Amino acid sequence: MKKSSLSLAIVALLGATGAAHAQSNVQVYGLLDMGVDYASDAKAGGGAMTRVTSGGMNTSRWGLRGTEDLGGGLKAVFNLEGGILMDTGASDGVLFKRQANVGLEGAFGRVVLGRSFTSVYDTVIHFDPMGFAPFYSWATSGPATGPSKYGFTTAWDNMIKYSVSAGGLKFGASYGAGEQSTGANDSAKFSTAATYSTGPVSVMATWERVNGNTVVATGNRDKTTVWHLGANYENGPVKLTAVVRDYKLVAGKALTPDVDATTTWGGVVYKLDAVNTLTGAIYHVNVKNVAAGKDADPTLYVARLRHALSKRTDLYVAAAYAKAKNGQLTGLSRDDAGFADTQRGFMTGIQHRF
Repeated sequence: MKKSSLSLAIVALLGATGAAHAQSNVQVYGLLDMGVDYASDAKAGGGAMTRVTSGGMNTSRWGLRGTEDLGGGLKAVFNLEGGILMDTGASDGVLFKRQANVGLEGAFGRVVLGRSFTSVYDTVIHFDPMGFAPFYSWATSGPATGPSKYGFTTAWDNMIKYSVSAGGLKFGASYGAGEQSTGANDSAKFSTAATYSTGPVSVMATWERVNGNTVVATGNRDKTTVWHLGANYENGPVKLTAVVRDYKLVAGKALTPDVDATTTWGGVVYKLDAVNTLTGAIYHVNVKNVAAGKDADPTLYVARLRHALSKRTDLYVAAAYAKAKNGQLTGLSRDDAGFADTQRGFMTGIQHRF
């Protein structure tokens, strides 16, 4: 981390701590997740790898958030949040890559400006049995190999974001300004999401559009459209989940093929007792944009056991297996390249929240 970034973080932390004593409305929080993972076929020609990794169940992060009561049911709100690479101590991207926003909250709902997670992210995360775990989940995107990850964007810059709740209904909408001189639609981003819960059942639907810039030669732009439909059913210690996502990129350039795939996943979370939770999930990507016999159509199988040492500290162990068709490359990770048509992985770690 650069000295300027570190200095800014220290000043922000000290300032927030003082404000907390004065107003009791600023919180310093974080999540620290470290583990050791093993992956087969981690290089070309075979060969396994074992490493110490940051983020097994969740991405490590720290942040500041707070509110100010403005009277009449109106509040000012803010959130600053950055990622941490616990294995090296480095910042995961810029200082407040995850969140940097301020806004207002009242009877009308909540409006924030700045960088934030999208309305789609806020919704779909509750319909992933693995909770968007870096090891192992394809709910945000598929494996890193192939022409696309067939996923959705999790956070945007230059955002105007609205959310509201009424009874069992939750609704959100986000707009990311493209800020291009060629027109308001170039590089613009839009998302909407809704969840309805009644008794043991929750259902959700989302839609997202991400524009590229206009290509002069064709007068068109890339347009990526992603939608989700999903449901949760929770009864006692058991929670069941099923989701379908459709991803389509319509290319703006001449002779550039479109990209199309449908991802489905399902899973079960079973609370064995007061401190142990078992999770199992399957993710599958049906690739539609390549010639017959060339589609990978990868599938991921994963199981995880989580043991709570306290309300804030957990131990966990997870195992996963990914496989692709037609000899195509795939891997367990959303970020690391695959070097074979299968990969096996195992991870154990600890997570602490403050």
